[in-house]
Amino acid sequence: MFNINNFKLLFISIVLLFVSACEEHDDHDHDHDAHIDAEGFILESNGTEIYRQFEGAIVTDNLNLTVGDTLDVSVHFLDHDGNEIEHEEANEEEESLVFVIDDMNVIAIESEDHDEHGDHDHDEEHHELGFELIGLTSGSTTFELSLMHEGHADFVSLPISVTVNSELFSCTGKLLCSAPCCSNVIYVAK
Repeated sequence: MFNINNFKLLFISIVLLFVSACEEHDDHDHDHDAHIDAEGFILESNGTEIYRQFEGAIVTDNLNLTVGDTLDVSVHFLDHDGNEIEHEEANEEEESLVFVIDDMNVIAIESEDHDEHGDHDHDEEHHELGFELIGLTSGSTTFELSLMHEGHADFVSLPISVTVNSELFSCTGKLLCSAPCCSNVIYVAK
């Protein structure tokens, strides 16, 4: 039924198909190396840690602001040892942050451009992204952040709780704290 030429053509086609499939798989492995393998992250504002999530647990949760406030927040992704992940210069693909806010009436989030800092405790560059968190109205909500790379999420956070407090002013114009972490007794003079 098959003559020798048809058999050779079929054999060569199968070999070429196998070789091309192996080459595609090999390229995919190289692309995988460029992905961020984060096990958690830290949110900082003015150099102070306000939130930390590591290996599926919320370690620090102190994300509070007042209506009208804007917090400049930097995001530091952590490796499996809890160390900040260094940004690789050779990585041509930029990562970005995507946010899903539960109640957009309470907060707004504006992404900032990618930032490189070498002024931490050492002279290494770290993978750092940032955003502005804006308190719109008094209340509580959550948001999730995703580290996006080449059209998919390399990391997705647990829901992050945010409390926005209303402003209370005294007769002297100084701001009074109405957050649950402040004193429960407020003295008022006439």
